[in-house]
Amino acid sequence: MAKILIIDDEKAIRGSLKEILEYEKYKVDEAEDGEQGLKMLSKDQYDLVLLDIKMPNMDGMEVLQKAMDAGHSAQFIMISAHGNIETAVEATKIGAFDFIEKPPDLNRLLVTIKNALDKSDLVAETKVLRKKISGVVDIVGESEPIHEVKNTIERVAPTEARVLITGPNGTGKELVAKWLHALSNRASAPLVEVNCAAIPSELIESELFGHEKGSFTSAIKQKKGRFEQAHGGTLFLDEIGDMSLSAQAKVLRALQEHKITRVGGDKAINVDVRVLAATNKDLKKEIEEGNFREDLYHRLSVILIHVPPLKERKDDIPLLVDKFLNDIAGEYGAPPKTITADALKELQSFEWTGNIRELRNVVERLVIMCDTEITAQDVSKYA
Repeated sequence: MAKILIIDDEKAIRGSLKEILEYEKYKVDEAEDGEQGLKMLSKDQYDLVLLDIKMPNMDGMEVLQKAMDAGHSAQFIMISAHGNIETAVEATKIGAFDFIEKPPDLNRLLVTIKNALDKSDLVAETKVLRKKISGVVDIVGESEPIHEVKNTIERVAPTEARVLITGPNGTGKELVAKWLHALSNRASAPLVEVNCAAIPSELIESELFGHEKGSFTSAIKQKKGRFEQAHGGTLFLDEIGDMSLSAQAKVLRALQEHKITRVGGDKAINVDVRVLAATNKDLKKEIEEGNFREDLYHRLSVILIHVPPLKERKDDIPLLVDKFLNDIAGEYGAPPKTITADALKELQSFEWTGNIRELRNVVERLVIMCDTEITAQDVSKYA
């Protein structure tokens, strides 16, 4: 059953619309002004919102803009007795599905609602399909910092802009990169990942650009580098702050010229890749200390996405714990364990220096060591 929110300062209008929609078997809630409507949107999941434009304090256009900025997935139908073409066009540009004048024609209203809900279902199905195809784990969280990350991903993913993802270890920078690729126009092509911190500095250039047979002692055959492997797709340079200066220079040249040369070779090879990079370091500080090239930084940071540490999004911990409990139960082939409210509060009180990775490890430990219900005492003992 679809869930609809009516935001209108006129009680009679709200009552009439609610009566009609409940007769049509919709579940309906009411808000008497924009502020109350936004609070209800943040607390509950709605499929559609009927939003009046002319309201005191906060008008419908401002509510619509705030809802879009917050990333709410509901479809919005604007209603007003003072409408005009310009207002309708502006509302559509912001993200409204349609615009209806008061008093609304009942048949048109019901058809518009059905069409909006059909679109909502289609968008949801597309997201599920994309997730199945890509195999990408969802980004869990409803906090403001995570909404901002998700919104930025949705805006930036379809473009060709390079993205620099920053944040402490364990926050999920790799997951952001995977979503940027999965929602991009390159999703059907490869996403090639390189952990720059895990490859010795003397091998990083061969890893990125490939090498010709005989170019060094162990080069017994020709090898394609990661740039060539990612041709047509996305190259994700994780922990780029650990890359050597000589490799940085070659990466910069590849970004500028869209060409690479294998180690030991002299042939320029055209490459079409979108580069995403991530780091847990302060690259501006690294630039000052001479460890990172400023020109490469500016090439990579067309868009900056900062993934917040868990201590800045503690409201997301119950959602993350619930996900981990279900994931771990699936891995172990057992029913998921439950957790008490006090246990969740105890988990929310920690600093989580290891961020989401550390939280996941603690939840797995609790699943192994505890009975069917995880209590606050269990958290104090095993976390």
